Amino acid sequence: MIGGVMLEIVSVVALVVVLVCAVVRPFRWPEAVVAVPVAGLVILTGAIPLDHVREEAARLGPVVGFLAAVLVLAKLCDDEGLFHACGTWMARWARRRPQRLLGAVFALASLITAALSLDATVVLLTPVVFATAARMGARPKPHVYASAHLSNSASLLLPVSNLTNLLAFAASGLSFTRFAALMVLPWLAAIAVEYVVFRRFFAADLNAPATPTAPEEPVEVPLFALITVAATLAGFAVASGLGIDPAWAAAAGAAVLAIRALARRHTTPLAVLRAADPLFLAFVLALGIVVRAVLDNGLADALGALVPDSTALPALLGLVALAALLANLINNLPAVLALVPLAAPAGPGAVLAVLIGVNIGPNLTYAGSLATLLWRRVAHRHDHEVRLKEFTLLGLVTVPAALLAATLALWLSLIVIGP
Repeated sequence: MIGGVMLEIVSVVALVVVLVCAVVRPFRWPEAVVAVPVAGLVILTGAIPLDHVREEAARLGPVVGFLAAVLVLAKLCDDEGLFHACGTWMARWARRRPQRLLGAVFALASLITAALSLDATVVLLTPVVFATAARMGARPKPHVYASAHLSNSASLLLPVSNLTNLLAFAASGLSFTRFAALMVLPWLAAIAVEYVVFRRFFAADLNAPATPTAPEEPVEVPLFALITVAATLAGFAVASGLGIDPAWAAAAGAAVLAIRALARRHTTPLAVLRAADPLFLAFVLALGIVVRAVLDNGLADALGALVPDSTALPALLGLVALAALLANLINNLPAVLALVPLAAPAGPGAVLAVLIGVNIGPNLTYAGSLATLLWRRVAHRHDHEVRLKEFTLLGLVTVPAALLAATLALWLSLIVIGP
């Protein structure tokens, strides 16, 4: 039997290996290729008891199902032309003015992140932003950086907006609509801070003249996809009010688009399965098991001494700062898995404070969230150089201000609406 100290070492090393491989992706392997065997090793060494493995699987199972449905929904919306329509609308709205394009990117990225998750913004909207800037002859940097930052900062609004939200939603005890009501002010505050900073930080790029390289296209809105997304969002609220897991509403929305696409032979069952990204879902489960092992072997006690037990403003600020720091040290997914169980006894306000920290904080470093790492790969595929110094400087200007504004907004929401 391995001793307690060795179990701590095994669990910590396992988490480091999983995170490093998720960031570096050796040989371009999916994250699960390393995470799943490492999770198995953690179980075999006894670093996590089997009953805790079952607990994590039961806790994360509905979250993983929800995530799969949302990923399929977003991909099928893209196949229907929803994101192309967004790019066409942005170009027409901008009227050859980069400042207006930035506003359009902020509006669409915030809405898409909130409704279809940050992955849709990073994977599906970012290439559209590149194409739109190229057609306008505008410098892409401000608009592409906006999609990166808003995939994190604008993911505060709904439980579906971010995997971190899904993980926290189950522990918060809130309904779908109450979660949204409490987070709408923090969401707006974070977006407003980002926009003000972007306008000043990228002033030179935004003031440069734009020379269009292609004529404007008519906007063709895919109504069926748009109506399905709207109905799915309404279904989330209804399902939550009836005590039904919102994952069923997400599955229904994805099924409607999938059946239509399959009937019209616009997709295949294999393509739908790939859209759900089974390997990433396996990575989430494996990561949850590894983080639980680290918590069981000392991290929970260490963090427990730092987590405040109230939702007064100083406590919320401290919790947000802790969550942001931890997200940049070990990535936001492990951070939320570690902090949410410790914050939950203080009430839903504390859980939402954790989300502010782990959702906005990752804009400070590349490794803060998987979405930022994925965005960086998308940027490189479009031959766009992402400079570490510039990325970090922008984060230093935006993150502290956005964290403060969003936390103050949450505190006000808790006073007005109640926890």
